[in-house]
Amino acid sequence: MAELVQVIVDVPTMQTNRPYTYRVPEHLERQVQPGMRVMVPFGRGSREVQGFVVAVDQPGEFDGDLKDLAGVMDLSPVLNDELLKLAGWLADQTYAFKITAFYTMLPSLLKAQTTRLVRLVDEVDEQTRLALFADQDELDLAKVQTDPLALSQLMRLRRAGKVVIDYRVHDRARAKQITTITPTLSFDDYEGERLGVLKNAHAQRNLLDYLQSLAGKTVPLKQAQEESGLSAATFTTGAKRGWLKKGQAEVYRDPSGALPTSPTAPPTLNQEQAQAVKRINQATDQRTAETFLLQGVTGSGKTEVYLRAIERALANGRSALMLVPEISLTPQIVSRVRGRFGKQVAVLHSGLSNGERYDEWRRIKRGEAKVVVGARSAVFAPLDNVGLIIMDEEHESSYKQDDAPRYHARNVAKWRAAYHHAPLVLGSATPSLESRARAATGLYHRLTLLHRVNQRPLPPIQVVDMKREVQARGETNYSLPLLNLLTDRLNKGQQSILMLNRRGFSSFVMCRDCGYVPKCPNCDISLTLHMDSRSLKCHYCGHEERIPNTCPNCQGHRIRYYGTGTEKAVAELQTYLPTARIIRMDVDTTRRKGMHEKLLTKFGNHEADILLGTQMIAKGLDFPGVTLVGVLNADTGLDLPDFRSSERTFDLLAQVAGRAGRADEAGQVVIQTFNPDNYVIQLARAHDYERFFVQEMNLRKLGAYPPYYYTVRVMGSHPDEQMAARVMQAVRQELVGQLDSQTIILGPTPRAIARLKNRYYYQIVIKYRHDPALHARLTAIMEGAQQQFDRETQVMIDPDPQYFL
Repeated sequence: MAELVQVIVDVPTMQTNRPYTYRVPEHLERQVQPGMRVMVPFGRGSREVQGFVVAVDQPGEFDGDLKDLAGVMDLSPVLNDELLKLAGWLADQTYAFKITAFYTMLPSLLKAQTTRLVRLVDEVDEQTRLALFADQDELDLAKVQTDPLALSQLMRLRRAGKVVIDYRVHDRARAKQITTITPTLSFDDYEGERLGVLKNAHAQRNLLDYLQSLAGKTVPLKQAQEESGLSAATFTTGAKRGWLKKGQAEVYRDPSGALPTSPTAPPTLNQEQAQAVKRINQATDQRTAETFLLQGVTGSGKTEVYLRAIERALANGRSALMLVPEISLTPQIVSRVRGRFGKQVAVLHSGLSNGERYDEWRRIKRGEAKVVVGARSAVFAPLDNVGLIIMDEEHESSYKQDDAPRYHARNVAKWRAAYHHAPLVLGSATPSLESRARAATGLYHRLTLLHRVNQRPLPPIQVVDMKREVQARGETNYSLPLLNLLTDRLNKGQQSILMLNRRGFSSFVMCRDCGYVPKCPNCDISLTLHMDSRSLKCHYCGHEERIPNTCPNCQGHRIRYYGTGTEKAVAELQTYLPTARIIRMDVDTTRRKGMHEKLLTKFGNHEADILLGTQMIAKGLDFPGVTLVGVLNADTGLDLPDFRSSERTFDLLAQVAGRAGRADEAGQVVIQTFNPDNYVIQLARAHDYERFFVQEMNLRKLGAYPPYYYTVRVMGSHPDEQMAARVMQAVRQELVGQLDSQTIILGPTPRAIARLKNRYYYQIVIKYRHDPALHARLTAIMEGAQQQFDRETQVMIDPDPQYFL
């Protein structure tokens, strides 16, 4: 009776959520586990493909012709039982394939084309070493992954802790190694060696002294050099004379190593904070999967509430997960969390190198890190026994994944909290309307922090009508009130933050003679001017070209720049304030690894007077020296054809305003707008989230939008526009008459930006309250699209879309 396993295979041209049954070779029986990656023969030609074991069947009789596993890619599971269950739920809820969900949960080193190296880390018998490793210290697993006997031996060695597996990709990312030294002689033997050393050989005598002090302990060579003051050459001499043995040891890369890790003392909580902590800790102690909405004004001390709640989870012997929406927030948050919990903290976000992310993932998987801080994908961190999940700035749209599986981190966090019987804390000064509505109906437990911890009021907000400024002074990014306040802050040695929600130098280039605007050849959008590279770039597909000297359409020479961007805003500000030290922070200046942290550290050290950037500077940053915040263009995004545009604008204005006056000095905010009477601007000026919530909810109800209705976007794309339209018309036909009579189907219509990367996009928007038939119909559409349409067709289903653009 053969042992059988169920495998989800990775076949990009024809994906399926149905597992295939394979037989386990005899030597591997009872060693293959769910969550391992395997190689299997697939199809009539029996080509080898990768797959994930999702179940191991009990041995039984089977009359059919089953194929054997071709090989095992891991010596232990890379996905635990929880993540396997989560992947099944994720694929079902987001209309994705399980194989995509599996890869989403793993670090890049386990997804890329890698060399898998099995390394000896302990002594094994000579016969085994020769048979498997040919007297080497490491073995390429690919060479034996189809050899069941060798795999069986390696699995036993791994369980005994004698081997580990590393992953090396083409950029040579792998487990980091350092050189170590180990004394080989006893204290008395070193005394005997000293007799044979020349009296003037001071370095060798000092080496003998140092080796005696180690008492047989292994230390890194670098540490030994620092402690002894001896050169690497002296240690090499010692190795040749048999006084010490050099070796290799694995160390973790530390992505936050530059951040301060000295312990910090917790401050005294105010009454509001103490009440919130008490309520969350009760749920932690009782192991109840309760969802809390922590609604606190900016500067009210939400982070300290998080830290106290994490402390209780750790005290209960459990782990904690904290999500933040932006990489730019991570350095400051990690600094505070590590200051409280030290090396127990791991960091996961897209700004890490492959090697750093792999090391952090292994620390978490091995249970060496109990607290994880990270952006959206950190919600899949392989933590065991989770006692608390925190989602800071829960309203942020960056928590929603744009590509398959199109998950929202909030929903995944809820699933994991329920699985572990742990509380989920959603924190924000401006909660999403969906979360605030759930709190109003009692689905979430609402906790409020209505006052700033320093007892200072929220900063007054001055709204400047830019129509009058432009009429009086011409086109400009800076009103006189804002320039006067900036000058005042410079004179006082205080700092300012300016937000412009656009990067680059200028929005677009246009010919003043014929109106020609250079557009991307691959996308239906104008190109953005970048003066640092003197080029026009597409921010969607990456196309880049030179700035034209003459108009390609009429050959005219009146090429002019319109709109504004961060580059242009900095250049203009420098003309008004020539002595000001300005840091520009946007996607272009933070593209290089570590630049977020470097720029923020520089600003935090008062090496600059003004921080000017895009919305990445609006959230979570805490700089005591900032007393002025200016919003240069509050109208950006306000009138976009998207039902969430008002909510996003209010959130952004409230968040950036909260960066001012967070310490002893009073703060002030200036919002520049061409629409000063707009209700969003006026309610943001009044810091009145509750009135905004009521007014926006009324508008959502009239428009049949969330949270009154659920929404799904079905989008089809094809290189040929007519084919894209026909595909979506066929999808509509599969829905009409099959759904609840109250369900609304809109479209198909072209997407707002109809062409991207040489593909045309058409979409259908579905709005519903309760429709039992919808999920099954959409699942059938997803699975049937591969057979129904040609290979150039892509059909994407996005539940709860954040944008309809």
